[in-house]
Amino acid sequence: MEVKSVERGSNIGSFYKLSTEERLRIVQEFSGLSDEEVQTLKTGALPGPSAQRMIENVVGVLPIPLGIAVNFLVNDKDYLIPMAIEDHAAKMARAKGGFRTSSTEPIMIGQVQLVKCPSPRDAENAILSSKQEILNKANQQDPTLVSKGGGAKDLRVRILPSLTGTMVISELLVDCRDAMGANVVNTMAEAIAPILEKLSGGSANLRIISNLADKRIARATAHFSKDDLGGGEVVDRIVQAYAFAAADPYRCATHNKGVMNGVTAFCLATGNDTRAIEAGAHAYAARTGHYSPLTRWSKDENGDLEGFIEIPAAVGIVGGITSVHPAARISLKILRVKTAKELGEVMAAVGLAQNLAALRALAAEGIQRGHMSLHARNIAAMAGAEGDMIDTVALAMVNEKKVRLDRAKELLTELVSSKSRNASHKEPRQAKKHPN
Repeated sequence: MEVKSVERGSNIGSFYKLSTEERLRIVQEFSGLSDEEVQTLKTGALPGPSAQRMIENVVGVLPIPLGIAVNFLVNDKDYLIPMAIEDHAAKMARAKGGFRTSSTEPIMIGQVQLVKCPSPRDAENAILSSKQEILNKANQQDPTLVSKGGGAKDLRVRILPSLTGTMVISELLVDCRDAMGANVVNTMAEAIAPILEKLSGGSANLRIISNLADKRIARATAHFSKDDLGGGEVVDRIVQAYAFAAADPYRCATHNKGVMNGVTAFCLATGNDTRAIEAGAHAYAARTGHYSPLTRWSKDENGDLEGFIEIPAAVGIVGGITSVHPAARISLKILRVKTAKELGEVMAAVGLAQNLAALRALAAEGIQRGHMSLHARNIAAMAGAEGDMIDTVALAMVNEKKVRLDRAKELLTELVSSKSRNASHKEPRQAKKHPN
C-alpha cells in the first residue's frame, strides 16, 4: 500500500532515540513509501536476479546498515538523507539558514588515446578541423540523451609527452543529464576512435571515461554559530585544523577522508559509483600539483564558522545500480531529488556536514571521545555482549580509556556474574510445609 507523503520538515529532534519502527514510520510519511518498500528497507532484501545484473560471479550479498540523517536544509528545502554506515552533523547549519549549493552542468569527459601519430601537431589540427563531424558521430550513439538536451557538446585535443612517446589525447565533453554517464561516454569514445585514427594517422589505444570530473562540480556553503559549536575557541581550533590540512598532505589525506565518510556513504546508499567518486575527489584535490583540502573553513565577521566545499559530482539518478538495486531506488525516493544536479548538490552538503562533525570531534573533544564510543560497542559485541550489555561494557571501557577486547571480556564476565548473583538473591525462599 502506497502511503501519501506528509508535508513535514527534516528537523526531527532525538531521532536516534526512536525505535527502528518509529524511524521507519517517519521516513514513510515523509517520502510516501509503500508498505512493500518499507519491508525492503527492514529486510535489506536483494533479489538474486538483481544481484546477478550488478556484478560478475555472484555468490551472495553483503548487507550493510542503512541510516537516515535528519535536519538537512539545503536551499530552503528539507531532506532526509539515506546514508550507508556514517552519521551526520547538519542541525547546527539549520540554525543559520542551512546549506546553500550550486553546481555546473553534468559534463563528463571521454578520452581517446592516440599513439604513434606521425605528427602530433598536424593530428591536433586535423581533428579540431573535423570537430562537428566527430560530435555528430558521437551523438548518433544516444539519440534519446540528445533529445533531452544532453549529448556530446565539445571536443578538445591535448598533446601529451609520456614515457613511451608523445600522445595525442582527444577528449569528448558529454552532457550526461541525469545519468552518471560512464556507459554512454565509453560508447561514444569507441564510436569516434576510427575517425580519429584516420585523421591523425595514429592508432587508438584507450577509449574510456575520465573519473576526474572537473567539469561537473558541486559546491556548498554554510555558517555555524560559535555558541552551537562550543565557543569561539572551538571555532579557532577548527580553523587551525583546516590550516594544518592545507599545509600538510599527511594531515590533508585524513581531512579529506572525513569529507568522503559522508560522501561515500551517501553515494553507496543511492547506488552511485563510490570508487569513481572517491578517485575523482582525490584527483581533484591534487589538481594544482599540491594535495589540498576539499573544504575550506574560516571565521566570519561575527566570529562564527563558515564552511565551503567544492567537489566533483559524477552522480546519477537513472541507469546503473540506481535502476537495479531496490534499496537504492527507495533511497532516491526518500531524497525526493528531481535531477542528478540536485543529487550532486545535496551530496556536497553532506560532505561539508560530515567534515565539520569530524573536525569538531577532533578540536573540541579529541579523537578518543569523539570516535571511541562506536569502536567500543563493536569491541563489546566481539567479546560476546548482547543487548543492553553492549552499551554497559562499552561505556565502562570508554570511561577507563581501555577499549580492548581482553578488557571487554573481563567486564562482560563481571557483568554476567553480577547479574547471576542478583538473580539468585531475588529467588523466593521455599515456604515451610505445615501439617494440616
